[in-house]
Amino acid sequence: MQRLARNGGTAGLLRWLAGRADGWAGIARSDGTLLSASGAAPSGPLTAPADVPDVPRLIAEGVRALTERGALAYSHDTGAHTVLLFPLPGPHDPHAEDRGAAPLLAVVTPRPVAAGLATLLADVLMPLSLCREAEAVERKRRRVDLAESRGREAVLHLLMTGQLSIAQQVAGALRPRLPDPVRVCVVECPGDSRDEVARVCAEADGGRSWIVRCPVYARHLILVSPDGGTATDEAVAALVDRCVVGVSERVPLADTATGYRQAFHALAVALEVPGRHVRFGAAPEPALVVGTAGRRWAEALLTPLLTYVPRRAQDPGSQELAATAASWLAFSSHATDHLKVHRNTLAARLRLIGELLGLDLHRLADQAALDLALRIRATPAPVCTPDPGPANDHTSGQRDGGAAPGHANGAAHGLDEVLRRPAVQEWALRQLAPVAGAAEETLRTWLRCEGRLGPTAAELGISVPGARKRLTRLETVLQRSLLRPPSARYDLWLALRARESAAAEATS
Repeated sequence: MQRLARNGGTAGLLRWLAGRADGWAGIARSDGTLLSASGAAPSGPLTAPADVPDVPRLIAEGVRALTERGALAYSHDTGAHTVLLFPLPGPHDPHAEDRGAAPLLAVVTPRPVAAGLATLLADVLMPLSLCREAEAVERKRRRVDLAESRGREAVLHLLMTGQLSIAQQVAGALRPRLPDPVRVCVVECPGDSRDEVARVCAEADGGRSWIVRCPVYARHLILVSPDGGTATDEAVAALVDRCVVGVSERVPLADTATGYRQAFHALAVALEVPGRHVRFGAAPEPALVVGTAGRRWAEALLTPLLTYVPRRAQDPGSQELAATAASWLAFSSHATDHLKVHRNTLAARLRLIGELLGLDLHRLADQAALDLALRIRATPAPVCTPDPGPANDHTSGQRDGGAAPGHANGAAHGLDEVLRRPAVQEWALRQLAPVAGAAEETLRTWLRCEGRLGPTAAELGISVPGARKRLTRLETVLQRSLLRPPSARYDLWLALRARESAAAEATS
């Protein structure tokens, strides 16, 4: 009994009892409802033995008899079988007076009852009761852990969507406090070891990091760590075998989304290097170099979305739609896991967003433009590179944010004007500097094919695995993730568009 209680729990004890009784064993409520049984599958329905058709009635009768007589056990012959009932002792008072309220051990055994079976059942009551209590405590612990995990996930979601004050309020009930500034780490854990790696991370920095289990990638942990603290990322890569770590630059807490993208790109590089640990190289965000003209263009493009008022109160409003767009651009189809919505709900929201903005969200050009606009909106204005002068002021008249950025209209012209700024040109040059020749042709083809492997391979005249291998090598060269979202394809499309726009202006 003790060995089964330690190793098999309630289910193990009930199977053993059923074998000793050459029949059936289960636990029932006082109303006859079965709670667990010896022959039930882990996720299957609980059933009574087929040749004893009215177990709930028999248990109810037994409960009444126990209550009326104040007995410690009850037996009833049904003809070919005997039903034995024993109330399980509670965790604090095994001799409680209200025996009808306690769960019951019910055993159905063939007649005549085997010698010593009643004594065996009396002896098993305490181990069985303790197993049930331990399992109840474990279920409560898991619920608490799940609630804390979901709370941390919610705080991260608020940070990723720029809702800093709400995130800090929600985080106030948890520990540790949100640091500022931060470095964001993305840890890819081997196998099913995410919980164990989370413990190692917490011990490595004394619990100073905000640790979140990624809702999108089942093997990823996200750490929001205080800048200037201990090198938690290096310690984790060294302590955990086959653990891979990508780390962002130092960013303000309000730019957690930027830090996450940087850490994810660093992770893509770390997967290919022996040390399994890479820190993101210095590269400014495009939203930081677009200046006032870029902010005007983004405002014009997003106005129909940000001013949208739903017709029904239960429909998503402008803020929820903007968060949906940002999540989908970052995680693609995995946004359903991030937002906790059904894929049909996501598709309906995306259709509405496309209609409001006049964008074709199946086109990479429109996706890149919307991604840039949302990132500009999430970036505080004071940290953006200011315009050198009034040279770009004519773009302020481009208020037509409802047109598709890839078409010959005011919004497309406004984006091109933003991309011709000297600071943006310098940013584009840095993005594209590592690629040349055949690598650049592969990149151009992939972007021209909307980031799809099949059409890219066909246009290059190679196999799909060959195209994937080329893009994997490009990830290492560019130090960016291309094949897994969040992908750098939007930045690369903007960089190529900026270079082409400047070249077209120079030749005109």
